[in-house]
Amino acid sequence: MSQQASAQASYRHPAEPEDRPLVIGKYEFASRLFVGTGKYATYAQMVEALDASGTDCVTVAVRRLDLDAPKGEGLLDHLDRDRFKLLPNTAGCFTANDAVRAARLGRELGFSDLVKLEVLGDSKTLLPDAIGTLEAAKTLVGEDFTVLCYTSDDPILAKRLEDVGVAAVMPAGSPIGSGQGILNALNLRFILESISVPVLIDAGVGSAADVATCMELGADGVLLNTAIAGAKDPIRMARAMKLGWQAGRESWLSGRIARKDYATASSPTAGLISGTASPHGASIPGE
Repeated sequence: MSQQASAQASYRHPAEPEDRPLVIGKYEFASRLFVGTGKYATYAQMVEALDASGTDCVTVAVRRLDLDAPKGEGLLDHLDRDRFKLLPNTAGCFTANDAVRAARLGRELGFSDLVKLEVLGDSKTLLPDAIGTLEAAKTLVGEDFTVLCYTSDDPILAKRLEDVGVAAVMPAGSPIGSGQGILNALNLRFILESISVPVLIDAGVGSAADVATCMELGADGVLLNTAIAGAKDPIRMARAMKLGWQAGRESWLSGRIARKDYATASSPTAGLISGTASPHGASIPGE
């Protein structure tokens, strides 16, 4: 690893947290919460939820766009391009060729060179196809796309994706839309410690607590959709997700205390009133 890459990787080290802006390729993001645009009851609800979340980047599934929708009635008509960076998504693609084709279409539609790459392995689990993902990533990087790559929580694959030049790695916390939260924190930690490009946890988030957990692991950001759109109150949940990433980030930067097997008094033991003792004869520390 180069000296520069080593320095970049160290800012996610739990012993040396450092607050740096989120930069992916040539793009800088103020919010570390990336939000999808699918599954909302109405476009009006979607717009209100995106506003409440504080996000400045939203995903758009290229294959699901209705390009023939009457003016004012399509998804893109409801997204403020001056406020949000649009992240074309190859959702629904099950081959490398289909994913590359969808990415090219997104760029032709004038979104940008950004793409969230997904190559899925099957329709039941929606887990990524590792070989197809790596193949598509190589092609898109070669065509000067800024690739944010959805992948499994496999640290080896994450490193391979970094090596081919993706701008960000996006390991799943758990299966897409499952709401199970983080199932394998250890593998995510391995990924965070081993690669220098930004790492965004993508998929499986169910609550603000899950978002906070992602950020406390040292993740650079979180991408979610169903957890907001499928909530009983999407607008309130969107606000909760915003607070979740902010709290988790602050917690990680603060440096948590070490876990210990036994209690440690929070007040000093010096100067205790004479004669104060526990039933077993030891002095009682104050709280």
